[in-house]
Formats: sequence, structure tokens, C-alpha cells
Amino acid sequence: MTTTSYLVIGASHRTCSGTVRDRLSTDEAEVAGMLDRLRAAGVGQALWLSTCDRVEVQAVHERPNEAALAIAEVMADRVGLPTADLAPQLYTRTGIDAVRHLFAVACSLDSQIVGEPHILGQLKAAHRSAASAGMTGPELEAVLQAAYAAAKRVRSETPIAEGATSLAAAAIQVARDLHGDIRRCGALLLGLGDMGALVLEGLREAGLPRLTVAAPVDRRAEAAARRLDGHFAPWADLETAMTGADILVTATGLGRYILTAPMMEAVLKRRRRRPVFVVDAAIPADVDPAVAGMDGAFVYDLADLERVALQGRVGREAATQAAWMIVDEAVAAFARDRAERAAVPAVAALRNHFEAERRRLLAGHGDLDAASATRLLVNRLLHAPSETLRALAADGSGEGLAERAAAERLMFRLFGLDRIGRDRLGCDMASDEAEENEPDKDERREPGREVR
Repeated sequence: MTTTSYLVIGASHRTCSGTVRDRLSTDEAEVAGMLDRLRAAGVGQALWLSTCDRVEVQAVHERPNEAALAIAEVMADRVGLPTADLAPQLYTRTGIDAVRHLFAVACSLDSQIVGEPHILGQLKAAHRSAASAGMTGPELEAVLQAAYAAAKRVRSETPIAEGATSLAAAAIQVARDLHGDIRRCGALLLGLGDMGALVLEGLREAGLPRLTVAAPVDRRAEAAARRLDGHFAPWADLETAMTGADILVTATGLGRYILTAPMMEAVLKRRRRRPVFVVDAAIPADVDPAVAGMDGAFVYDLADLERVALQGRVGREAATQAAWMIVDEAVAAFARDRAERAAVPAVAALRNHFEAERRRLLAGHGDLDAASATRLLVNRLLHAPSETLRALAADGSGEGLAERAAAERLMFRLFGLDRIGRDRLGCDMASDEAEENEPDKDERREPGREVR
């Protein structure tokens, strides 16, 4: 199967509203059901990837455009919208563009925060779920393994991952500067964006003892709280949860302010102005800019943390460019490998044809000497190609002449014929054709035997 059979269809932070993306997202327990729906829709090789930034299906199908429509219908049914209404918020890529997209996702080049480490693990988890559901095959396995190899190269050959981890380290530094020993602090994570989770994981490793999670979809917040070994707070009761938080990390990216100035003012009053370190890890921002001017609220967005981490923009861009070069090299190598594999059946068929002719000749002419046997075998093997070239030459139309020229060019390329051989083609054609048309004397010894 060629790379044109690969496809990706999905919704990300770039194409889809946060509300629709939340409705489309799945937790681990729901993935098997979504894969069953894809199978019922006629998509036999696919994985369902659901993260905070994206929900997408990566698949292989002989008719990718038809498969993309079927997948869009499954997604639309998931969110309770007509397919025509959801379609403008979806992206679809096929062929080599789909392969490049998958490699970019695996290498964290398509994430909100380039270099964040979570996506590769999430992709592998989606792969395992697809394999458990019997939804993988050789084509999907091949492209996924190639994507993992590209991600490994990007991690080992570029410093791209250092940027994301340095932001988490900067958040820990600011938290310590503000609160001192963070082992006496509590934190609240609002939303489930990957960068927010990365910051919280860093804080937990640094000794943060208490963590609460809230998100617009309560069931997803509960699952994340279990995963992060924290507590769950209903989205409807945010102010109460915020009152006990010394560190507040927002990561919803809903496109509107979830932490408004009046809400923060109420929380600060209930805290008696004890300081709150606010990390706005969302794109677009979750925190009203007015919050930063309040007494007791210390707001840092990702750009602020990057400045703390002394990450130069030029260095980040250079790392990103180097990572994209690796991705493009890996995509080209993958496409070349698949093309070579696609040629194997044709080569095998040609070899089998030659071998069959050799065996037929030996079966009918076992008493021939080597020179006679090889001459007869060559005549047999060249008979059909010669007849085809003569038929093309006899066709005086422009199309026939063009087809003959293309066939001759391909023949010289396939058999490695040099320039001298091309120049001699016209001189030798007459004698060669006479020999090919004249049955071998050994063939004439058996009346009724077809001359090949």
C-alpha cells in the first residue's frame, strides 16, 4: 500500500472551539467504543488520539477520501452535530501530508508548546489501544514506528525539549521565591492543557503536597485527578477551590477568560490577601489581564516564564528548524521505503516469469548445449517486449510515438543500458528482429510447438 492511503482527520486548538473539542474528547475508557464505531463505519486500521490540544483519527484506507467522510460522521455523532456543521472545524490530510502531520505530532512540533513531552506518550497509548482492539495492520504499524524513530532523533539531536521543561523549572523557581517552601502549598489546576499538566508535574516532583483538578467537563477532571494523584473539584464550585490554592495553574484555552477580575478579587478577599501565584499556561489566555494588577495576585504567562528561564527566541527557533529538518528527512525516507516495497511484487512477478520460461525450456530441450539453450531462452524472454515495441512503432499517432519513447526510456533505465547501447538500437534492430521472428532450429524440430 502506498503513502496515498494514509489519512488524518481531526480537530485541534488551531481549528476547533474549546467547547466542541471538549465534547469530542474521550477518556481512556471510551476509546475502545470509538474504535468500534470506526470499524463499523468501514475503517479497519485506525487509532483515536485524544489529548488536551487535539482529537484526531490517524488511519489507513484504500479510499482515503471516503474514509475521511466516514470518520467525520463518527465525530459529528460524538458531539451531537450534523456532519456539515462540524466539518469546517476539522482538518483532513491524506497521503504524504498525513504522514508528515503524524511525524510532526510525534515530535511535538504541532503542539501549543513546541517540545512538550506528553504527546509522544499519548500517541503510544492510543497505539496500544488500537492494537488491543485489533485496529492496527502492517501499514499503520509501519508509519507509527517511523514516527517514533523520528521523535527519538529530534529528542536526541536537538534541544527542542529543553524549552518546555525549562518553563516548568521556571515556574518552580517563581513559586519558591513567592511562597518559600512549596511543600507547604496547595495548587489548583484549571483545565487539562498539556503545559499546565507539565507545570504541575514539576511542582509535584519539587515537593508540592496537595493538588486539586477542575475542568469544564467534570468527568475528565476526575480522571486527571486520579492520574495526577490529586483531588477533584466541580467546575461549578471554582471559587471555593481557588480559595485554598496558593498556586493556580490555568490551562483550558477556551478562548475566553475563565479567571476574571471580579472572581479573583472575591478569592483574594477570602484568602485575606495571602498571595497567589497564577500561571496562565493556556493559548489563548485564560486569565483576565486586569488580574495581574491586583494586590496579592502574581500572574505569569508562558512568555514570562520563558524570560525567567532565559530561553532566547533565536535558540528556540533554531531548535525548531532543526527538528523540522529531521522530520522532513524522515518523511522522505519513509516514502522512499514504501515505494521500494511497492515495487517488490512486480520484481517478484518478473523473476517468476523468467524462471518459469527457463524451466519450460529445460523440460523441452534438455539435450541443448549451453550456447543454444541460452540463445533460445533470450529469444523467448524478449519476444513479448519486442512485439510490444514493434506495435508501438507501427502506431503512427502522436500518442503511440510518445508511448514508445517512454517505453524505450524505461527499458534503458530498468536494464541499465548505456549510451552506446542506445545508439546501436537502430542499427541492430533489423537483425535482432529477424532472429527473433525466425524460429530457432531446435524449435522447428517439434512441429506444433508455439514459438515464444
